[in-house]
Amino acid sequence: MLSLNTIKKAKGSAKKIKRVGRGNASGHGTYSTRGLKGQKSRSGVSNLKRLGMRQQLLSTPKLRGFKSDKPKNQVVSVKAINSNFKDGEIVSPVILAVKKLISSAELPVKILGKDKLTVKVTFEKVNLSESVKKQIK
Repeated sequence: MLSLNTIKKAKGSAKKIKRVGRGNASGHGTYSTRGLKGQKSRSGVSNLKRLGMRQQLLSTPKLRGFKSDKPKNQVVSVKAINSNFKDGEIVSPVILAVKKLISSAELPVKILGKDKLTVKVTFEKVNLSESVKKQIK
């Protein structure tokens, strides 16, 4: 069965790197192809610095900040609930999506608003703001 852990490179597609710095018998002894002196001959110098890419890396714009994996709430106002629902109805994400007050029933929904809640409805699987919670009580 083919899966990610069973995939192997084609034979001969990748050539093994010669390991230098393994003594004089290797044919690259003493300085290990680095030359005698200078920054490039020392250990701890990154290849990027060596190739002159450091400045290029620093000058390229990076994406800043943080993007959360958690989806943002879809907002529905109390005003919209007053105008689209009648007494005794249930307000749930599915019904809100059917009435086209939200785009998707899978994403979280939050009811916000400073208006008065005039209809007596029940809320299911919906987040409520503090002001709306006080009105329900």
